[in-house]
Amino acid sequence: MLRSCLILLAVLTALPAFAEGRRLSHCIAIADAAPGMRFLHRAAFGTPLDENTVRLTFVDHATFLLETPGGLVAATDYTGYLGPNPVTPDVVTMNNAHETHFTAFPDPAIPHVLEGWAKGGEAADHHLDLGEILVRNVPTDIRGRDGASVRQNGNSIFVFEVAGLCIGHLGHLHHVPDEAQFAALGRLDVVMAPVDGRLTLDLPAMIAVLTRLKSAVVIPMHWFGPRTLDRFLAGMAGEFEASRPGSSSLEVSLRTLPSRPTVMVLEPLSD
Repeated sequence: MLRSCLILLAVLTALPAFAEGRRLSHCIAIADAAPGMRFLHRAAFGTPLDENTVRLTFVDHATFLLETPGGLVAATDYTGYLGPNPVTPDVVTMNNAHETHFTAFPDPAIPHVLEGWAKGGEAADHHLDLGEILVRNVPTDIRGRDGASVRQNGNSIFVFEVAGLCIGHLGHLHHVPDEAQFAALGRLDVVMAPVDGRLTLDLPAMIAVLTRLKSAVVIPMHWFGPRTLDRFLAGMAGEFEASRPGSSSLEVSLRTLPSRPTVMVLEPLSD
């Protein structure tokens, strides 16, 4: 009981998403995903989706397109490039102000542009409710360019709540989240994780984070060639299955989550 109270206090302290008038997060309210599920990975970007199914497409580096059954499109770590897809997203997220993770000149036709870094000493605070999808963030710190200094709240982990799923994008994560940040994240059924092991969180620490999150699906991103990816897959082999279907897209729903945590390697559209 004491532990539950402390976790609830951490969430209420760390996550302004509980402010009056905001839709509550089902990712925090529900502790566990349904067991005994399996994958769906089928069609590419733009084709119709079954009810309660979400499509994720790996564009490149840390950029993904997320499509909802109702036709909404979100793009993560938007740099202005979305591959060959002629699409204007309904919302884009940019986790930190680095040239490979944001653009200073987003398409003005995009209705919602969410920047993940602090401004004027204030941490980014997003809770965008578009009905079919809720997009929120959990701020984290990043290392300075010298590798030693710390830029407080310089990164955001963005969480997309859609079709009953909790989908997280860890962004340019530089440290293990603290207890309040883990509590604010809640359940993540699918997580996109940077696995370079050098520019972001070191590989043993990243594997520890993913092991704790216990996400049904882990999609590696921010990898720089086969060696980087292979090191990550080798480190995850004990606790996670691995699948590499040779596709850039994955369709997933609560009904189709795998029964055992699985690393799903998607191929960049640019390859």
